[in-house]
Amino acid sequence: MGRLARTEGLTEIQREIVETVRKFVDKEILPVATELEHRDEYPTEIVEGLKELGLFGLMIPEEYGGLGESLLTYALCVEEIARGWMSVSGIVNTHFIVAYMLKQHGTQEQRDHFLPRMATGEVRGAFSMSEPGLGSDVSAITSKAVRDGDEFVLDGQKMWLTNGGSSTLVAVLCRTEEGHPEVTAPHKSMTTFLVEKEPGFGEVRPGLTVPGKIEKMGYKGVDTTELLMDGLRVPADRVLGGATGRGFYQMMDGVEVGRVNVAARGCGVAQRAFELGIDYAQQRETFGKPIARHQAIQFKLAEMGTKVEAAHALMVGAARKKDSGERNDLEAGMAKYLASEYCKEVVEDAFRIHGGYGFSKEYEIERLYREAPMLLIGEGTAEIQKMIVGRRLLEEYRAQG
Repeated sequence: MGRLARTEGLTEIQREIVETVRKFVDKEILPVATELEHRDEYPTEIVEGLKELGLFGLMIPEEYGGLGESLLTYALCVEEIARGWMSVSGIVNTHFIVAYMLKQHGTQEQRDHFLPRMATGEVRGAFSMSEPGLGSDVSAITSKAVRDGDEFVLDGQKMWLTNGGSSTLVAVLCRTEEGHPEVTAPHKSMTTFLVEKEPGFGEVRPGLTVPGKIEKMGYKGVDTTELLMDGLRVPADRVLGGATGRGFYQMMDGVEVGRVNVAARGCGVAQRAFELGIDYAQQRETFGKPIARHQAIQFKLAEMGTKVEAAHALMVGAARKKDSGERNDLEAGMAKYLASEYCKEVVEDAFRIHGGYGFSKEYEIERLYREAPMLLIGEGTAEIQKMIVGRRLLEEYRAQG
């Protein structure tokens, strides 16, 4: 491990966990990632290895069979996994968000029922907010849930589910307009439902269909899907937290930690791009010397290294803020925005250093070049992050008089 992106103040256990994950990435992910990615193949063996390491239960409390670790520990592990292959970090992330939402907002029965099996990876989580015409405007969701005795009937179409096919538990956000919808604020008429299903595609339970994988430019291997609900019946005791109308806040809490995760992914991909760039620059020769000795390349390496270090520091700060129990939407927004932007820039500079070979599928940087753009839009676009950050700064620095 090089000098960049080190984290001070870790406990011995944290260091051991992160080092174990790094070794796993170097041995089990990096050698096969590009081949699997080009085939768009789900990394089954890698996922089984992560289960054995206990990664699916990293932040689940020990009383439910997890490791009970902090968001910082989790983010550092995600950084390492994304350094190997960003798609694998996506497989873990949505599972983690659902487990976090259950831990923070679930009823005791819901926690007892799901968390022990989520800790082992037996139950795999996905979450669903977006819809085909929705984008970042979560308050405009049209999927509805109508109460029918001891059940709710769900109808609607959801979009962009990471792990939509491989998951067995999906946290789905729907509108539940009980009472007086004409006077209820949009964000107060949303409810999160815990929907259990079989893994796979097609009709995975009565009223619930996962049509198939969405073909993507990058972020391959992991399955990204739609979710079609047509008369899907869900028991009332599978409303997250046991009461309707809280879904928006629950999802935003989950997305807040998810943004730290995306920042960590950006850091990991940027680190790998830097490693590839600085290694290639010392091997490739032009005009009688390695290109690393040309000032133009040294300038690029200096900028890349600085961006890797800055993004990592901001990500670590956002994770520690959340772990302290404080509100971290400002820090998480800043970290997600900066890490995703810097990731794109570092990857592009590494691509340029590779010259024509960067365009070849034989070189790893080609894969990173297609993966980096997803981070600019995942868990809220860069523009949404800037809106969040701007509004929070205005709250913090409100003009007097």
